[in-house]
Amino acid sequence: MTRFMNNTKTAALLGLLFGLILLAGHLLGGTQGLVFAFILGGLGNVIAYFYSDKIAIASMRGKQVNAQTAPDLIEMVGRLANNAGLPIPRVYVCPQEAPNAFATGRNPRKAAVAVTQGALKLLTYDELEGVMAHELAHVKNRDTLISTVAATIAGAISALGWVFMFGGRSRDVHPGLALLFVILAPLAATVIQLAISRSREYVADADGAQIAGTPAGLISALQKLEATARRVPMHNQMPTQNHMFIVMPLAAGGMASLFSTHPKTADRVAKLRELL
Repeated sequence: MTRFMNNTKTAALLGLLFGLILLAGHLLGGTQGLVFAFILGGLGNVIAYFYSDKIAIASMRGKQVNAQTAPDLIEMVGRLANNAGLPIPRVYVCPQEAPNAFATGRNPRKAAVAVTQGALKLLTYDELEGVMAHELAHVKNRDTLISTVAATIAGAISALGWVFMFGGRSRDVHPGLALLFVILAPLAATVIQLAISRSREYVADADGAQIAGTPAGLISALQKLEATARRVPMHNQMPTQNHMFIVMPLAAGGMASLFSTHPKTADRVAKLRELL
């Protein structure tokens, strides 16, 4: 039931995002603006669909590894992928000292998982296994595609806001309403995107624990990663990619936590402990 509710919530939130970008286009230029918004969102998603994995890995300077260069990591990912009923994904190691990991790719056959050098140094074998299982859960649930679509649409809505500001609006729209939309639409899109990302993290945690056979490794790993994220900054990574990492690359506190792409680590750990 929990999985069904999360999937329903994700579909509803994606629908809201699509509706918001179409509304933006209509306010911008009536029927023509509606068509423009549809094309902009569609084109962005086509590009993201085919190239998001390449962009993500390139931005992190990831290097693909194999059974000769990283035998233990390859064996681990292969075994976990078999547990999950997935094709074995491409495996990358990124040079950053900040410990983190992510999955990318439009579907399980085109998937890749990546881990930073910092994570390889920080985590024990069991902890790393929990992290890799979490990332494979994202692949299995196609969260990598869902999150990319959400981020792309949210970005397109923000771009339309700038068009509103500098390129004019439909003459049928009151200037006050247009200004309000310019301010609120990108914020609303961001909040919706974050809600999608957060809900998918809980599911990936639970499914990752099942793939690994225990939540213990992931629990310990999340606590270590959270503590280290407060001390070691992530470089060569774009803020728009925050959603794809297992923990926020930069720890968010105070008001900033409201705009975090991830639930609080303490809440994630509490839910995982219920599975012990």
